[in-house]
Amino acid sequence: MDKVNQWRFGVREERTPFSSEQQNARVWTEAWVAGWMYCPSCGAEKLRPFQNNNPAADFACSECSESFELKSQRGLFGSKIVDGAYATMSRRIEEKSNPSLLLLQYDREKLEVENLIVVPKHFFTLKTLERRRPLANTARRAGWVGCNILLGEVPVVGRISVVQDQTRRSKELVMEQWRQLAFLKESGVVGRGWLLAVLRCVEIIGRDEFSLTDVYKFEDRLARMYPDNSHVKQKIRQQLQVLRDGGYLDFLGRGQYRLRSSRN
Repeated sequence: MDKVNQWRFGVREERTPFSSEQQNARVWTEAWVAGWMYCPSCGAEKLRPFQNNNPAADFACSECSESFELKSQRGLFGSKIVDGAYATMSRRIEEKSNPSLLLLQYDREKLEVENLIVVPKHFFTLKTLERRRPLANTARRAGWVGCNILLGEVPVVGRISVVQDQTRRSKELVMEQWRQLAFLKESGVVGRGWLLAVLRCVEIIGRDEFSLTDVYKFEDRLARMYPDNSHVKQKIRQQLQVLRDGGYLDFLGRGQYRLRSSRN
Protein backbone atom coordinates (compact mmCIF):
# COMPACT_ATOMS: atom_id res chain seq x y z
CA MET A 1 0.00 0.00 0.00
CA ASP A 2 1.21 3.53 -0.81
CA LYS A 3 0.55 6.68 1.14
CA VAL A 4 -1.36 9.24 -0.90
CA ASN A 5 -0.50 12.40 1.06
CA GLN A 6 1.37 13.54 -2.03
CA TRP A 7 -1.75 13.04 -4.16
CA ARG A 8 -2.81 16.67 -4.01
CA PHE A 9 -5.80 17.70 -6.05
CA GLY A 10 -3.53 19.85 -8.20
CA VAL A 11 -5.95 22.80 -8.41
CA ARG A 12 -4.73 25.98 -6.76
CA GLU A 13 -7.14 27.86 -4.52
CA GLU A 14 -7.09 30.99 -6.67
CA ARG A 15 -7.92 29.00 -9.79
CA THR A 16 -11.25 27.72 -8.47
CA PRO A 17 -13.80 30.24 -9.79
CA PHE A 18 -16.80 29.35 -7.64
CA SER A 19 -17.93 30.91 -4.39
CA SER A 20 -19.62 27.65 -3.36
CA GLU A 21 -17.42 25.16 -1.50
CA GLN A 22 -19.41 22.33 -3.05
CA GLN A 23 -18.73 23.58 -6.58
CA ASN A 24 -15.05 24.09 -5.86
CA ALA A 25 -14.80 20.62 -4.34
CA ARG A 26 -16.30 19.24 -7.53
CA VAL A 27 -13.47 20.88 -9.49
CA TRP A 28 -10.81 19.51 -7.13
CA THR A 29 -12.13 15.99 -6.93
CA GLU A 30 -12.76 15.66 -10.68
CA ALA A 31 -9.20 16.87 -11.29
CA TRP A 32 -7.88 14.24 -8.88
CA VAL A 33 -9.83 11.40 -10.49
CA ALA A 34 -8.77 12.49 -13.98
CA GLY A 35 -5.15 12.66 -12.87
CA TRP A 36 -4.79 9.64 -10.63
CA MET A 37 -7.62 7.11 -10.97
CA TYR A 38 -7.20 4.02 -13.12
CA CYS A 39 -9.94 1.74 -14.44
CA PRO A 40 -10.64 -0.92 -11.78
CA SER A 41 -12.26 -3.14 -14.40
CA CYS A 42 -9.51 -3.47 -17.02
CA GLY A 43 -6.55 -1.66 -15.44
CA ALA A 44 -6.25 1.17 -17.97
CA GLU A 45 -4.05 3.89 -16.48
CA LYS A 46 -6.49 6.80 -16.88
CA LEU A 47 -10.21 7.52 -16.91
CA ARG A 48 -11.54 9.97 -19.48
CA PRO A 49 -13.78 12.79 -18.20
CA PHE A 50 -17.11 13.25 -19.93
CA GLN A 51 -18.25 16.69 -20.99
CA ASN A 52 -19.82 18.77 -18.21
CA ASN A 53 -23.42 18.03 -17.29
CA ASN A 54 -23.43 14.60 -18.88
CA PRO A 55 -26.60 13.09 -17.40
CA ALA A 56 -25.30 9.53 -17.39
CA ALA A 57 -21.81 9.60 -15.85
CA ASP A 58 -18.71 11.67 -15.14
CA PHE A 59 -15.88 9.43 -16.40
CA ALA A 60 -15.35 6.55 -18.79
CA CYS A 61 -12.59 4.09 -19.60
CA SER A 62 -11.40 4.36 -23.20
CA GLU A 63 -10.25 0.74 -23.14
CA CYS A 64 -13.29 -1.17 -21.83
CA SER A 65 -15.99 1.57 -21.99
CA GLU A 66 -16.86 1.19 -18.31
CA SER A 67 -18.48 4.41 -17.05
CA PHE A 68 -18.32 5.99 -13.61
CA GLU A 69 -20.33 8.52 -11.61
CA LEU A 70 -18.38 10.52 -9.01
CA LYS A 71 -19.79 11.48 -5.63
CA SER A 72 -17.54 13.45 -3.27
CA GLN A 73 -17.95 14.96 0.18
CA ARG A 74 -15.99 15.96 3.25
CA GLY A 75 -17.32 13.38 5.70
CA LEU A 76 -17.69 9.64 5.49
CA PHE A 77 -20.54 8.38 3.32
CA GLY A 78 -23.54 7.02 5.18
CA SER A 79 -25.97 4.26 4.34
CA LYS A 80 -27.87 6.48 1.86
CA ILE A 81 -26.48 8.56 -1.00
CA VAL A 82 -28.58 11.15 -2.79
CA ASP A 83 -28.69 10.54 -6.54
CA GLY A 84 -30.63 11.78 -9.56
CA ALA A 85 -34.08 11.10 -10.96
CA TYR A 86 -35.66 7.89 -9.74
CA ALA A 87 -37.21 6.98 -13.10
CA THR A 88 -33.95 7.51 -14.96
CA MET A 89 -31.84 5.51 -12.53
CA SER A 90 -34.40 2.69 -12.40
CA ARG A 91 -34.42 2.46 -16.18
CA ARG A 92 -30.63 2.40 -16.38
CA ILE A 93 -30.41 -0.39 -13.83
CA GLU A 94 -32.98 -2.44 -15.73
CA GLU A 95 -31.09 -1.80 -19.00
CA LYS A 96 -27.69 -2.45 -17.35
CA SER A 97 -26.56 0.98 -18.53
CA ASN A 98 -26.10 2.54 -15.10
CA PRO A 99 -22.57 3.73 -14.25
CA SER A 100 -20.36 2.35 -11.53
CA LEU A 101 -20.02 4.63 -8.53
CA LEU A 102 -16.91 6.39 -7.20
CA LEU A 103 -17.32 7.63 -3.61
CA LEU A 104 -14.53 10.04 -2.68
CA GLN A 105 -14.06 11.55 0.77
CA TYR A 106 -11.66 14.51 0.90
CA ASP A 107 -9.98 16.80 3.42
CA ARG A 108 -11.00 20.35 2.49
CA GLU A 109 -8.20 22.14 4.32
CA LYS A 110 -5.36 19.90 3.13
CA LEU A 111 -6.85 19.24 -0.32
CA GLU A 112 -6.17 15.54 0.08
CA VAL A 113 -8.06 12.34 -0.58
CA GLU A 114 -8.99 10.53 2.62
CA ASN A 115 -10.94 7.56 1.26
CA LEU A 116 -12.13 6.34 -2.12
CA ILE A 117 -14.55 3.48 -2.72
CA VAL A 118 -15.75 2.13 -6.05
CA VAL A 119 -19.02 0.21 -6.35
CA PRO A 120 -19.31 -1.75 -9.64
CA LYS A 121 -22.55 -1.16 -11.50
CA HIS A 122 -23.59 -4.83 -11.26
CA PHE A 123 -24.03 -4.41 -7.49
CA PHE A 124 -26.99 -2.12 -8.02
CA THR A 125 -30.54 -3.41 -8.30
CA LEU A 126 -33.95 -1.86 -7.85
CA LYS A 127 -33.72 -3.00 -4.20
CA THR A 128 -30.72 -0.69 -3.69
CA LEU A 129 -32.71 2.28 -4.96
CA GLU A 130 -35.07 4.30 -2.75
CA ARG A 131 -37.71 6.58 -4.23
CA ARG A 132 -37.78 10.01 -2.62
CA ARG A 133 -40.84 12.18 -2.16
CA PRO A 134 -41.81 14.41 -5.10
CA LEU A 135 -40.71 18.01 -4.81
CA ALA A 136 -43.36 20.35 -3.46
CA ASN A 137 -45.58 22.35 -5.79
CA THR A 138 -43.70 25.48 -4.74
CA ALA A 139 -40.35 24.09 -5.89
CA ARG A 140 -38.79 25.12 -9.20
CA ARG A 141 -39.02 21.51 -10.38
CA ALA A 142 -42.38 20.77 -8.77
CA GLY A 143 -43.25 17.07 -8.78
CA TRP A 144 -39.74 15.90 -9.65
CA VAL A 145 -38.90 12.57 -7.99
CA GLY A 146 -35.34 11.83 -6.99
CA CYS A 147 -33.78 8.73 -5.46
CA ASN A 148 -31.34 7.56 -2.82
CA ILE A 149 -28.79 4.83 -3.35
CA LEU A 150 -28.99 2.46 -0.38
CA LEU A 151 -25.29 1.83 0.10
CA GLY A 152 -26.00 -0.24 3.21
CA GLU A 153 -27.82 -2.81 1.05
CA VAL A 154 -24.78 -3.31 -1.19
CA PRO A 155 -22.68 -6.30 -0.07
CA VAL A 156 -19.37 -5.34 1.51
CA VAL A 157 -17.47 -7.14 -1.23
CA GLY A 158 -19.10 -4.72 -3.69
CA ARG A 159 -17.76 -1.66 -1.84
CA ILE A 160 -14.21 -1.85 -3.11
CA SER A 161 -11.72 0.31 -1.26
CA VAL A 162 -9.20 2.04 -3.54
CA VAL A 163 -7.86 4.51 -0.96
CA GLN A 164 -8.30 3.89 2.77
CA ASP A 165 -7.18 6.42 5.38
CA GLN A 166 -4.95 8.14 2.78
CA THR A 167 -3.37 4.80 1.88
CA ARG A 168 -3.73 3.37 -1.59
CA ARG A 169 -4.53 -0.33 -1.90
CA SER A 170 -2.67 -2.20 -4.58
CA LYS A 171 -4.19 -2.00 -8.03
CA GLU A 172 -4.00 -5.79 -8.35
CA LEU A 173 -6.12 -6.33 -5.22
CA VAL A 174 -8.70 -3.79 -6.37
CA MET A 175 -9.00 -5.44 -9.78
CA GLU A 176 -9.16 -8.91 -8.22
CA GLN A 177 -12.05 -7.84 -6.02
CA TRP A 178 -13.79 -6.27 -9.05
CA ARG A 179 -13.45 -9.52 -11.02
CA GLN A 180 -14.54 -11.70 -8.12
CA LEU A 181 -18.24 -11.20 -8.79
CA ALA A 182 -18.13 -9.86 -12.34
CA PHE A 183 -20.35 -12.80 -13.36
CA LEU A 184 -23.24 -10.86 -11.78
CA LYS A 185 -23.32 -8.77 -14.97
CA GLU A 186 -24.80 -11.73 -16.82
CA SER A 187 -27.82 -11.97 -14.50
CA GLY A 188 -31.10 -10.22 -15.08
CA VAL A 189 -32.22 -7.54 -12.63
CA VAL A 190 -34.41 -9.86 -10.52
CA GLY A 191 -31.91 -12.71 -10.55
CA ARG A 192 -29.09 -10.37 -9.61
CA GLY A 193 -31.22 -8.98 -6.81
CA TRP A 194 -31.67 -12.43 -5.31
CA LEU A 195 -27.97 -13.21 -5.64
CA LEU A 196 -26.95 -10.02 -3.89
CA ALA A 197 -29.56 -10.47 -1.16
CA VAL A 198 -28.30 -13.98 -0.36
CA LEU A 199 -24.69 -12.79 -0.59
CA ARG A 200 -25.47 -10.05 1.93
CA CYS A 201 -26.91 -12.71 4.28
CA VAL A 202 -23.71 -14.74 3.93
CA GLU A 203 -21.69 -11.65 4.86
CA ILE A 204 -23.87 -11.02 7.91
CA ILE A 205 -23.14 -14.57 9.11
CA GLY A 206 -19.55 -13.38 9.32
CA ARG A 207 -17.67 -16.67 9.02
CA ASP A 208 -15.56 -18.14 6.23
CA GLU A 209 -17.38 -21.45 6.71
CA PHE A 210 -21.13 -21.66 7.21
CA SER A 211 -24.05 -24.02 6.70
CA LEU A 212 -27.20 -23.96 4.66
CA THR A 213 -29.07 -23.81 7.98
CA ASP A 214 -27.25 -20.59 8.81
CA VAL A 215 -28.57 -19.00 5.61
CA TYR A 216 -32.08 -20.37 6.17
CA LYS A 217 -32.23 -18.18 9.28
CA PHE A 218 -32.66 -15.23 6.91
CA GLU A 219 -35.79 -16.71 5.32
CA ASP A 220 -38.09 -14.10 6.86
CA ARG A 221 -35.82 -11.24 5.79
CA LEU A 222 -35.76 -12.49 2.19
CA ALA A 223 -39.50 -13.17 2.20
CA ARG A 224 -40.10 -9.53 3.11
CA MET A 225 -37.84 -8.41 0.30
CA TYR A 226 -39.57 -10.67 -2.23
CA PRO A 227 -43.16 -11.10 -0.99
CA ASP A 228 -44.33 -12.63 -4.28
CA ASN A 229 -42.02 -15.62 -3.91
CA SER A 230 -43.35 -18.48 -1.80
CA HIS A 231 -40.32 -20.76 -2.23
CA VAL A 232 -37.63 -18.83 -0.39
CA LYS A 233 -35.61 -21.83 0.80
CA GLN A 234 -35.43 -23.18 -2.74
CA LYS A 235 -34.28 -19.76 -3.92
CA ILE A 236 -31.59 -19.67 -1.24
CA ARG A 237 -30.21 -23.04 -2.39
CA GLN A 238 -30.33 -21.89 -6.01
CA GLN A 239 -28.39 -18.69 -5.30
CA LEU A 240 -25.75 -20.50 -3.26
CA GLN A 241 -25.25 -22.80 -6.24
CA VAL A 242 -24.82 -19.81 -8.55
CA LEU A 243 -22.29 -18.27 -6.16
CA ARG A 244 -20.49 -21.61 -6.10
CA ASP A 245 -20.48 -21.92 -9.89
CA GLY A 246 -19.24 -18.33 -10.15
CA GLY A 247 -16.23 -19.16 -7.98
CA TYR A 248 -17.24 -17.21 -4.89
CA LEU A 249 -18.06 -20.22 -2.68
CA ASP A 250 -16.91 -23.81 -2.31
CA PHE A 251 -19.45 -26.50 -1.46
CA LEU A 252 -17.97 -28.82 1.17
CA GLY A 253 -20.82 -31.33 1.25
CA ARG A 254 -23.56 -32.02 3.82
CA GLY A 255 -24.90 -28.47 3.52
CA GLN A 256 -21.58 -26.81 4.34
CA TYR A 257 -20.02 -23.93 2.39
CA ARG A 258 -16.80 -21.94 2.53
CA LEU A 259 -15.79 -18.59 1.05
CA ARG A 260 -13.25 -19.41 -1.65
CA SER A 261 -10.72 -16.75 -0.63
CA SER A 262 -10.31 -14.31 2.23
CA ARG A 263 -11.29 -10.72 1.54
CA ASN A 264 -8.58 -8.07 1.51
